[in-house]
Amino acid sequence: MHSRKIIIFTGPSLSHSDASDILRADYRPPVRRGDVHEALSDKPDIIGIIDGVFHQSPAVGHREIIEALRMGVTVVGGASMGALRASELYDLGMVGVGRIFRAYLNGDLESDDDVAVAFNPETLEALSDSLVSIHFNFERALESGIIGEDDFRELMKIAKNLFYPLRNYQRILHDAEIPENRKASLMSFLESEGRDIKREDAIEVIKYIKGLLSSDDQDHGCETHGS
Repeated sequence: MHSRKIIIFTGPSLSHSDASDILRADYRPPVRRGDVHEALSDKPDIIGIIDGVFHQSPAVGHREIIEALRMGVTVVGGASMGALRASELYDLGMVGVGRIFRAYLNGDLESDDDVAVAFNPETLEALSDSLVSIHFNFERALESGIIGEDDFRELMKIAKNLFYPLRNYQRILHDAEIPENRKASLMSFLESEGRDIKREDAIEVIKYIKGLLSSDDQDHGCETHGS
């Protein structure tokens, strides 16, 4: 029986402990340039890329992911850096999962700024909100009639103009020139119904990889412990 080696790079989108509740694997911090190449020495069967660094140090290279694919490693991406790279390397065999991946693939998202967040290097917790989740939630507030078209446009303009480590709902609402009662309604909506799209997609990536293991079990008629 071949126990499959799975390496997954995640952090601010989904904590290692929450990911481990879904699937046992070798969880590593957000991927940097060289990390995938280095991971290949551990002979993984599957590499999952969720989070990665964007600006603090060089981002994960296309070449090292292509190297993994050529070696027969299944590489799955989604949610953040993984969604971006999967959309770029989709034609070469990288698997993309989730709403954010599809948005990059069809051109609705183009910039890494849409998914970039600041995170605590010790705990890997997110310290800012992603533009992709902000846009999704403000759009839902608009559809629900909590804010109007002009409010939505102003809120998104402020969000886009903020440097990503400073981008959060409190800051955006503080800077927006919209009536206080609408601000209060919007904040209440965000607290009760706000969704974290990156987290949702990250969970989808883990579940997709788990699904690969169960289909592999059926193909080989054996039980696999994915770690």
